[in-house]
Amino acid sequence: MLKQTEGSRAVAETVASCRPEVIAAYPISPQTHIVEQLSRLVKSGALKPCEYVNVESEYAAMSLCIGASAAGARTYTATASQGLLYMVEALYNASGLGLPIVMTVANRAIGAPINIWNDHSDSMSQRDSGWIQLYARDNQEAADLHPQAFRLAEELSLPVMVCMDGFVLTHAWERIEVPEQAQVDAFLAPYEPRQVLDPDEPVSIGAMVGPEAFTEVRYLAHAKQMQALEAIPDIAREFRRAFGRDSGGLIHPYRCERAGTIVVALGSVLGTVCDVVDEMRADGVRIGALGITSFRPFPLEAVRTVLGGARRVVVLERALAVGVGGIVSQNVRTALSGIRLDGHTVVAGLGGRPITKESLHRLFADAVGGRLGHLEFLDLDTGLVERELARMAQSRRSGPSAENILRDVGSNR
Repeated sequence: MLKQTEGSRAVAETVASCRPEVIAAYPISPQTHIVEQLSRLVKSGALKPCEYVNVESEYAAMSLCIGASAAGARTYTATASQGLLYMVEALYNASGLGLPIVMTVANRAIGAPINIWNDHSDSMSQRDSGWIQLYARDNQEAADLHPQAFRLAEELSLPVMVCMDGFVLTHAWERIEVPEQAQVDAFLAPYEPRQVLDPDEPVSIGAMVGPEAFTEVRYLAHAKQMQALEAIPDIAREFRRAFGRDSGGLIHPYRCERAGTIVVALGSVLGTVCDVVDEMRADGVRIGALGITSFRPFPLEAVRTVLGGARRVVVLERALAVGVGGIVSQNVRTALSGIRLDGHTVVAGLGGRPITKESLHRLFADAVGGRLGHLEFLDLDTGLVERELARMAQSRRSGPSAENILRDVGSNR
């Protein structure tokens, strides 16, 4: 059904159409509207049978999901930012146990300093936790990825994160095709768990494993992620046949044919990137864009195929690996091992800073003109940074940097 709705509401209604049997809810901005709408659907009887549990923390949310999934229930939760970090111990347990939990991550910066706006710091911090990570380009894809996520999780018995940009997508109102219940029922079969805890046949799960078998257990987790590289595009093709929309998959190339420069990005910034690509193409610049939907598992071969013919690659990062630089770019470099081309990492939009077309035009023009360094920070105010570095050099008691910079920003206005 095509309707004007909020991204969070579209995701909630699509999740409900997947018929989860247990939902663990602990609100944290910007995912709150998702679990609030699901609570309304459960209370009204529109979603049943479903046990909706208000828990006391994000750690409890994932712990409840582990118990519910292990008992054989289709299970869902959502979180963001510090909430994702709070559930980390349980996050690893969920993947280590091979439980097909689906979780929406409404991407938001992590502190300190406190910041509630969008970047990818939260989910990127958990890239090696064993969860599949799928990143939505827009709200339509954010909704569409959830039936695919349940299908993928249950086929492989692995947990899946669906990552959507906080506020940029979660709180945006637009026309979205929300899947009909009959469509989802035809696409997503009733849940048949691979492993179920049965009181009549008690067993231990998550038991101690020593050096004699731990490597093999971890290798199997890797092997299942490699299976996902085949399952994700297969499921996306089935979704396209059933719903008539191109959502999901591993990657989304855009105007990459004969492109000398290709920009790589994840999430909602791709819309702006593609607009700038169109404008530069109209001016005769051979530039393209590559959207990565599946960050875990990372589609090395697919990325190599698209980027291998370019002269230069610009990876637009929404998170920062402090002390190194890029996160996505490290994976891109692995994909391009042995191929000689210019590679650039650009950290942009941290803490919700706008990524404008004007800034991207300048950035891409510098890349095409050979003026871009290997690590850049888009729209970085070097004056503020240099002023704080000077303070730190002058006094051991220079004070907290974040507060100093805020005062400097205020004095500049």
